[in-house]
Amino acid sequence: MASVHFFTMNPFSENTYIVYDETKECVVIDPGCYTPAERTKLVDYIGKQGFTPVRLLNTHCHVDHVFGNGFVAAAYNLELEAHKGEVPVLESYPMVADMYGIPNIQQSPSIDKFLEEGDIVEFGNTKMKVLFAPGHSPASICFYSEADGFIIAGDVLFQDSIGRTDLPGGDYDTLINSIKTQLLPLPDSVKVYPGHGSATTVGRERKHNPFLK
Repeated sequence: MASVHFFTMNPFSENTYIVYDETKECVVIDPGCYTPAERTKLVDYIGKQGFTPVRLLNTHCHVDHVFGNGFVAAAYNLELEAHKGEVPVLESYPMVADMYGIPNIQQSPSIDKFLEEGDIVEFGNTKMKVLFAPGHSPASICFYSEADGFIIAGDVLFQDSIGRTDLPGGDYDTLINSIKTQLLPLPDSVKVYPGHGSATTVGRERKHNPFLK
């Protein structure tokens, strides 16, 4: 059975996820660790739990979700996995960080393995299906564990909100369509772990989210 742990990182209060199961294998999703203290916190947790990181995944490649890509890739000898449509976003990372006035960023590796809609991300005894959900960014993806009833949603869906669509490659209608076709058909009980803020459920957002009325 897979479990989820997260840290809130960097000036953007981004959620960095570690998904693990009884085999002690884990995946790191959207490592936002920017400061040395944040990187230490991540490594210390993984070490104390006895986890073995086996995959490095990005839901999308906005700056706040990739600050720690280079660190995690080097620390655990991992290749970066994301959708090919996020390549331009990742390539703009240094420029965007400079635009936000964020110094001393660590470079991210290029995407080594492209994930496509319908792919199954496997580790340990766990399987997560890749859902394609653009709109916040050109090629955002989510990771859905049907067996364990959760989805790592990136910045697609939040509690009572949705991802912003005013960044390059964003589009409001596309995002709403992604949510309605990819996330809302899931069972009400599915727990949604977003890129920022508190976890929620599909059922709660279907009922209360003002953007989905």
